Amino acid sequence: MSTLSPLDGRYASAVSPLVDYLSEDALNRARVTVEVEWYIYLVDAGILPGEFSPDEREKMRGIVVDTAELSEIEAETRHDVKAVEYYLRRRVTYPDIVHIFCTSEDINNLAYALTIRDAVHRVWLPAAKNLVGEITELAYEQRDQPMLSRTHGQTATPTTLGKEMAVFAWRLGRQLDRIATTQYLGKINGATGTYGAHVAALPDVDWITHSRLFVESLGLTWNPLTTQIESHDWQAELYSDIARFNRILHNFATDMWTYISLDYFHQNLAAQGSTGSSTMPHKVNPIRFENAEANLEISCALFDVLAATLVTSRMQRDLTDSSTQRNIGVAFGHSLLAIDNVTRGLAGLDVGTETLARDLDNAWEVLGEPIQQAMRAASINGATGMDNPYERLKDLTRGQKVTEGMLRDFIASLGIPAEIEARLRELTPATYTGLASKLVDYLGE
Repeated sequence: MSTLSPLDGRYASAVSPLVDYLSEDALNRARVTVEVEWYIYLVDAGILPGEFSPDEREKMRGIVVDTAELSEIEAETRHDVKAVEYYLRRRVTYPDIVHIFCTSEDINNLAYALTIRDAVHRVWLPAAKNLVGEITELAYEQRDQPMLSRTHGQTATPTTLGKEMAVFAWRLGRQLDRIATTQYLGKINGATGTYGAHVAALPDVDWITHSRLFVESLGLTWNPLTTQIESHDWQAELYSDIARFNRILHNFATDMWTYISLDYFHQNLAAQGSTGSSTMPHKVNPIRFENAEANLEISCALFDVLAATLVTSRMQRDLTDSSTQRNIGVAFGHSLLAIDNVTRGLAGLDVGTETLARDLDNAWEVLGEPIQQAMRAASINGATGMDNPYERLKDLTRGQKVTEGMLRDFIASLGIPAEIEARLRELTPATYTGLASKLVDYLGE
C-alpha cells in the first residue's frame, strides 16, 4: 500500500502503538466515549429523566465504532462530531439525550485530552523512560572509565565516560518528571463557556458543579474559565516539555555520533547490521543516531508549531486548532521513532577502552591545570617561588607536545612543599578525574 507519510509506511512498526491513541479512529472512539459518559451522567445525576440498568450501561460503554458507517454519516453531515452524534442516536435508549447540553468542542477537548494522556502514559513515557534507564545503566557501568574531555572540540580536563552519560540521564530524567506530572485540562460548558443554553433550559441545575464533577470523572482537571474552546494551554506546556526532551536527546545523539567517530565506542557489527555503505564494505555507519537526529528535528518543529498555534484563538473561537491538532500524532510519532533509534543504537555499542587509554596517555598537557591550581594554593599558604603559575604552565604546555618527563621535571623544579609534590607526581591523565565517579550516584536521588 502506498502511503504519504513514512510513519505509516517505512517506520510503521516503530510507531504503531500510537495509532491506538492518536489516529482519527482513536479520536472518534474517544468522542463516542465522552458522548456516552455525558449521556449516562445526565441521567444518573437526575438532570434528565430516565434510568439505566447495569446491563444498559455496559452495552452503551461497549459501543464499537464502525468506521465505514461513521464515514458515510459524516459525508452527509460534513461535521465530524455531528456524525458521532447521529451514529450514537441509532444505538441508545434515549436518542434525544445524545449531545444535549454540550457543543462539539465540549466533546472534542475532552476526547483529545483523553487520547493524548493515554498516548503519553501508555506509549511515549514508557519508551522514553526505558531509554533513560539504558543511559543510566551505562553511566553506572562506566563510572570509573577515564575519558579525555573535549571542550570546544579541544583536549581538556579528563572526566569519566560514566559521568558524561550521567549528565544526559539527569537532564532527560528531569524532563520526564515534568511530562509525567502534566495536567490534562477539560471543560464542558457550552457554546461560549457560559452555560447559557443550560441555564435557559434548566435554571435550577447547578451546572458549574456538574461540569466539574463530569470532567473530573474522566480523570481530567477541570478548567472553569474558557471560551467555546478549552484554551489548550496545557497542550502547549506539554509539547514544549517534550520538545525540550527531544532537544536534549538530539544533543546526546550528536555526542554519541562524535564518540563513535573518535572510536570511544565501537559499533557491534551484529547488532547494527551487516551493511554500512553500498560501495565501501569496511564501513558500519552510525545510522541509528543519525536517523534519531533527523526525526527529533522534525518532531521539535511540529511540537513548536503546535505549542505556538494552539494558545491562540480569535475571540471566542476559530478553527485553526482543528487542523493543527490532527498533527499531534505525527509529532509524537517522530519523537517515538527517534527514541527507538537511540535505544537500538545504544544496544549495538561497545566501549573502546584501548582508544580511551591511548588518547589520555597522549594528553599529558591536561595536567597543567592541577599543577597551576596547586601552585596557587601553595602560594596562598605561604610557599615561595609560586609566582605566575598560569603563565609558566602556558609557556610549558601551549602549542607543543608535552611528555610525562617534561611535567615531572617541571614539578621537581618548583620547590613546592613535599606532600604537594608527591601528590602531583602521582597524577596521570587517567587518574585526573576528580569526583567524576562519585557524581554518578546523584542519578539515584
